[in-house]
Amino acid sequence: MHNTPGTPDPEFDDIINTETWGPYGTPVIQQVQPGLTRRGKAALTIGAAVLAGGGLLTWQHYSAETAAADIKAQELQYKRDLIALELQKELNKASATNQEILETQSAEQQKQIQACVNADKGLIGKQLGVTYASVLEGCRAQYGTNGSSTDMQQAASATDAGDHEGGISPGALIGIGTGLALLVGVAANRGKKTNAA
Repeated sequence: MHNTPGTPDPEFDDIINTETWGPYGTPVIQQVQPGLTRRGKAALTIGAAVLAGGGLLTWQHYSAETAAADIKAQELQYKRDLIALELQKELNKASATNQEILETQSAEQQKQIQACVNADKGLIGKQLGVTYASVLEGCRAQYGTNGSSTDMQQAASATDAGDHEGGISPGALIGIGTGLALLVGVAANRGKKTNAA
């Protein structure tokens, strides 16, 4: 039979119409359930547990490293403070020693000037133009230029001037020393971490 429009063809209708298919001719249609299978759910559960456990261990390791770094920083600060204290003690000792030397030399110088004035007092009024002020000035010129005393006074004034005229002050030296100690400590700590890895 020809398949012409308007004439029904029963064989063609049987193929097209799915209601008439037999037991082997109908396709198997399974209902797809939404969601995951039991294996998928188990895999997701295990993955989430692994991620949570790994995150917890990572956080604990990080917090332990942070605590250790904080303790190390406190130790370094304590050591820097001890170094600064020892340096300040030494500076104070040196300053006290210099002051004692200056006072001793100044006392000796005053004794020498007083002895000179007492020895030349007899010339006041007996020689023309000799007054107490001129005798005192002459004795100061004679005994006031003591080499070691002048050197010590110059050293003391240089130390004082160093604080005001651009020299390196003891505080700056302490800061530089502390910074170098901290830099060495950090470098040693990083070296330990690199070798441990």
